[in-house]
Amino acid sequence: MAHQDLLDQVNPALNAMVMQRREKALLQASRSDVRPGDGAFHGVPCSIKECFAFEGMPNSSGLLRRQNVIADRNATAVQRYLDAGAVPLGVSNVSELCMWMESDNLVYGRSNNPYDPTRTVGGSSGGEGALVGAGAVPFGLGSDIGGSIRMPAFFNGVFGHKPSGGLVPGTGQHPIAEGQALRYLSTGPICRKAEDIWPLLKILSGPDGQDKGCEHMELGDPSHVDISSLRVLHIPDNGRQPVSQDLRQVQSRMAQALKTAGAQVEELRIPTMKHGFDIWSSSLQHANGTPFTTLMGDGEPVSALIELMRLGIGRPNHTLMACMLGLTESLASLLPRRTQRFLEMGLELKAELEERLGDDGVLLYPSYTMPAPKHGLAVRRQLRLNFDYAYTALLNVMEMPVTQVPLGLNAQGLPLGVQVGAARGQDHLTVAVAMWAEQEFGGWVPPWSP
Repeated sequence: MAHQDLLDQVNPALNAMVMQRREKALLQASRSDVRPGDGAFHGVPCSIKECFAFEGMPNSSGLLRRQNVIADRNATAVQRYLDAGAVPLGVSNVSELCMWMESDNLVYGRSNNPYDPTRTVGGSSGGEGALVGAGAVPFGLGSDIGGSIRMPAFFNGVFGHKPSGGLVPGTGQHPIAEGQALRYLSTGPICRKAEDIWPLLKILSGPDGQDKGCEHMELGDPSHVDISSLRVLHIPDNGRQPVSQDLRQVQSRMAQALKTAGAQVEELRIPTMKHGFDIWSSSLQHANGTPFTTLMGDGEPVSALIELMRLGIGRPNHTLMACMLGLTESLASLLPRRTQRFLEMGLELKAELEERLGDDGVLLYPSYTMPAPKHGLAVRRQLRLNFDYAYTALLNVMEMPVTQVPLGLNAQGLPLGVQVGAARGQDHLTVAVAMWAEQEFGGWVPPWSP
């Protein structure tokens, strides 16, 4: 298979696919040739994020304590891909327990960006983003509770869709959200082509009887969307985390192109959005799921402070950011009034955005503060309390559908892009804008010279 050959060429430098299923994939592909099926993606290669249970494949989520865990079943989303005829080539790298924006862990190591290997692929679906961006697979499967589909799609120059909260079941991934957070955690596709988003989303969507946060939704059709009839809210920044000039310019170009196409475009700022990180973190805290320090111990609570000390003396069980998250989670639990204040602020913002967007509005919003940063830069900025991923994280707790749209490369050859959001249940609007933008701006640009 051509994609298998390309994967063999690029993966040593990317370290994005962490376990292949070469023989099984070739056998599945050969059977597809002999017995053509009617699946929408019959015989088409793809990749699967390692946190999803995929029978016979590792399912560690980058946690050392789970490095020998092999899945004995398929997650709902994986099975739905298989039922549609897709041929997974293997599983891809993640951040430890899927809770950081750099796909680096003590089980598999660090993944590298196909446009510049000194830069991040994003996280936690970073392996997926890198494989799709490098052209090794046409599409993959990701999950997103704070930007884990959209940041990798952005940094690697491809499309990614975070569905409406509750549209796609997350059953079978580890770790899994609990309670209200099931609506914040979204499972969705990462694709080279915008036209693939909708059929993949249709395959993935709908209750499975297990994910209690998932429900049936009547979806529209992106092919029926008239771009000229849309109302566009163009928000250049959140008022707290500054956005680089190249990203501001390309978002403005997108807004202008939509206006030229006949859409009603309004540039505005919503003051509450500057509290994006606080609203997101407080919402997750309020959901009261399994403590992260218990996830670090794979069911047994560990001391984040002790684990940080082990890291300091060169005997780590966990990455730095996992330890830091464990510490900050403990501190946040001591501030219930603060959590409640930002939770209420988030509910008010959600109501405001739903009213502003209605059933014919889309939101243009930065994907991050800069194009793909150098390895380690995000950690240093986080330690200085620069929460750059607030741009993606906020929209998870708004339960909005959001499509990450590539918009060419900057002067350094790094991907540019923008988030396109809509009110919950209006996924077809963001996908329609993505398909339109692909025609206007060119979509995915390969990381190699033609």
